[in-house]
Amino acid sequence: MKQTLLIITFILFAAKLFAQVPARGGNARPPLPVREVSGIVKDSTDEAIIGATVKLKTATDSTVTTTNADGIFVFKNIKSATFVLSITSIGFKPLVRRMLNNDAVARLVLDPIILGAQSNQLAAVVVNAPSITYKTDTVEYRASDYKVRPNATVDELLKKMEGMEVGSDGSVTHQGQQITKAKLNGKDYAGGDLARAIQSLGADVVEKIQVVDDYGDQAARTGIKDGDPQKVLNITTRADRSVGNTARINAGGGNNSRYESRVALERRDGNKVLNINGNFRNTVNGVASSGIAGGAGGGGNNGAPGATGSGGTTTSGSPSITYRDQWTPKIEVNMNYRYNYTNVNSVNNSYGQSYYQSRLPNGTAQSDTLFFVRNSNQLNNNKQHNFSFEFEYSPDSANFLRVTPTININSSSASSNSSRADSGLRFQNNNGSNISSNTTPNFGGIIFYQHIFKKPRRNASIQLSYNHTNQQQDNEQNTLIGYKNNLGLVTGNLNTHRLITRDNLTRNFRTSVTYVEPLSLISQFEFNAQINYRGYDNNALTDSIAPSGLRLPMGEGLNNVYNYAFTESRLAFNYRLNQTKYNLSFGVTAVPTSLTGDNVSRGNIRTTRNNFFVIPIARFQYQWSRQHRASINYSGSPVEPSFTQIQPIIDTSNRQNPIVGNPNLKVSFRHNVNAQYNNYLSNSKFNISVNLYGSTVRNQIATNNVRILDPADPNKRAYINQTNYVNLSGSYSAGGNYNLAKQLADRKYNLSLNGSVTFNHSLAMVDNLPTTTNAWRLNQRFGPRINPNESIEVNPFISYDYTKTFLTVGSTSTTTLQRTALAIDGRFFLMKERSLTIGYEASKNFIGGNIQQSVSSNPLVINGYIEKDFLARRNLTFRIQVFDILKQNNFTNQVINDNGYTNTLSNALSRYFMFSVRTNLQKWSGSPSRNGRPMRRRGDGSFY
Repeated sequence: MKQTLLIITFILFAAKLFAQVPARGGNARPPLPVREVSGIVKDSTDEAIIGATVKLKTATDSTVTTTNADGIFVFKNIKSATFVLSITSIGFKPLVRRMLNNDAVARLVLDPIILGAQSNQLAAVVVNAPSITYKTDTVEYRASDYKVRPNATVDELLKKMEGMEVGSDGSVTHQGQQITKAKLNGKDYAGGDLARAIQSLGADVVEKIQVVDDYGDQAARTGIKDGDPQKVLNITTRADRSVGNTARINAGGGNNSRYESRVALERRDGNKVLNINGNFRNTVNGVASSGIAGGAGGGGNNGAPGATGSGGTTTSGSPSITYRDQWTPKIEVNMNYRYNYTNVNSVNNSYGQSYYQSRLPNGTAQSDTLFFVRNSNQLNNNKQHNFSFEFEYSPDSANFLRVTPTININSSSASSNSSRADSGLRFQNNNGSNISSNTTPNFGGIIFYQHIFKKPRRNASIQLSYNHTNQQQDNEQNTLIGYKNNLGLVTGNLNTHRLITRDNLTRNFRTSVTYVEPLSLISQFEFNAQINYRGYDNNALTDSIAPSGLRLPMGEGLNNVYNYAFTESRLAFNYRLNQTKYNLSFGVTAVPTSLTGDNVSRGNIRTTRNNFFVIPIARFQYQWSRQHRASINYSGSPVEPSFTQIQPIIDTSNRQNPIVGNPNLKVSFRHNVNAQYNNYLSNSKFNISVNLYGSTVRNQIATNNVRILDPADPNKRAYINQTNYVNLSGSYSAGGNYNLAKQLADRKYNLSLNGSVTFNHSLAMVDNLPTTTNAWRLNQRFGPRINPNESIEVNPFISYDYTKTFLTVGSTSTTTLQRTALAIDGRFFLMKERSLTIGYEASKNFIGGNIQQSVSSNPLVINGYIEKDFLARRNLTFRIQVFDILKQNNFTNQVINDNGYTNTLSNALSRYFMFSVRTNLQKWSGSPSRNGRPMRRRGDGSFY
């Protein structure tokens, strides 16, 4: 009894003491009457689920909504922070989840909700996300939505996609911008060779095609963007096509010693890739295809075969090897080696005009015109070795190290014979030969380290890079100038035979440090400091070659030994705000620069130039959904003059064109503004893309071409052209391009309209008087792709290209060039299982404008082939094809310079036949797994 009384007394005493202690949480915020609840619903592949039904039920009421195009749902005015969430969607397992949240928070953002696939749905029910997704720096295409024939390659898949234009040479343009590199699952593939990647990889292995605005590896890790991006094509593979072996082999031969072969052998196991690839060919430039294969015709020549480029024949080979592997869970490597050789033999005929202005003694301006005709044949041989090895080490989740050494060895040789006749301003003939050789070994490397702090999004990084290039060149020039009098008779000759030896050593060093400090959940501060050093050691020695072959050193006026260095520092401070619908960045970059140099051969003449720039940073992007976005970006960059342009000497190694440097040249500065709009209407399968740009240059480094009487002309009528350099402000350019693409009848009909318009206003000087060049270019391309059934494929195409140039040199001269191209290509699939294919390509160019008839030819180019598939999988194919049946293919090209233009016509033996055999072998072993479980994937397709 005493024990019981003692316990009761103790409890009462403790309760009295506890009553004296203030309650914990007395300062806590009271519960809110209502709140907003939001979240996102995804599938197991991290894709947003559109149209899922989301039901929220509390103790007192319930409400229902559906997810939007981004998979996001939002409930407003919810009275309780405790509720039950139910999500259902066709093709996925229902999910019910009870939520207990802080009732004092006004906006509750739930963790992503993942729905599993439903295995007992009707087979006929298929739910797909939109075919195109626009992300911050990436455009993503779902490959399964674009149908291609069995054994097709990636380039055929790209031709089906909106905004893509694919050339017969493997070049790819996306929404008017050139793609420069290829990756496979986030890593360089075949050394980044775009053509090799899309022409050797099978379309059936592709899960997604991504077009990425790549600001470099450092930006990809840190998020800090600097400079202008390059377009990169990233191919992500299907999980069930990521373990296996493939072999694609093609071999063909024809008349006139034509041949073409390609081999691609690959072993793939998740991140592990071993690829051996090779292309070998001897073909005629530009006639292997009409060039109209692409989203809008989209050939490498804007759908106008033979419109640009150079003529002749090319013998080339390009073997390569790619090795990628995950050595340990912490170490990953990626190695690429590629060897290229190219031999081009071409014959070119060109003509043009150059305009000059002078003043008579009475001050009256007088315009003079130089007319010229030039014929040449050239042989160019080039060899390249490219090696890179990427080593990545991740000791833990907070640290990352990448080391990338590179070795490149380039060598080339060229020989040419030419003849030129000038009239008008001067009358003379110029016949000559030119032989040159060049070797350029290059080695370097990049070291990148990043540390991620415990605070979310806080990180720091440092990148060091070094590059060493030593270019050695020998150039033998042998020219004979014949001077003419008023009657057109040669009255004097001048023979110049020289050997110029150049040795150019370049060293580049770059250090970049970044730091990111999050300021809130949606904002952050970014800092970037850089030092860029470029050092140059240059030697140019000129010898005269006597008729006996003896080399005689020439005077200082023809020798030039100079060293200089350019150092650019950057300090960038940037604020970034990331909202659900938009993100923006603004800041400032301080850029001090220094250029110093010494001309050793002219008495150690010292030149020093220091400058300081302040560049604003401004980027803004608004994203209505994952299919609808707009952005605008400003960038600025200084461009330093080369040492050749600023050294105060006369370089007379080319007596017809001496060069005089200007030590008072300033660094020019370019302002750029780019705007972009993209909208994919998934229900209508209609895509709109528009790009606009504008730029202006302050203190542009321009040329001043001054005529000087040629002292070697006995008639005192010939002039040589001396190039001087000046700063001019006022040059600008503007333009834009668009793409409209519409898919009809389950993608059986693809309508694609592309166009661009550009305007360039450039300044220069001729004979110390200002000149202007205003150039307009309008290009329109319409190329529907028609596949009414599985037996017919028809792709008509029409393009119109108009260029008009106003050259003001005293008086105004106008040149116009119009090119209309009509083309069609297609295939008929016959016999059982459509194993017989008849293909054709035809194009007709109509060229006009105020140009000579010799260039304005209107060729009709027709190519055709017949091929037959064999074996059960139809992976053995025999083909017979003929190129340029009517033998009308040619090349025309117009080049506009500061005071004139040049039109070039190149002919080739373009008609030939070829017989080829190709095979496609593949064996797959399922999806990558680790410890019996499927491996997860990153957004770029890599496995982990």
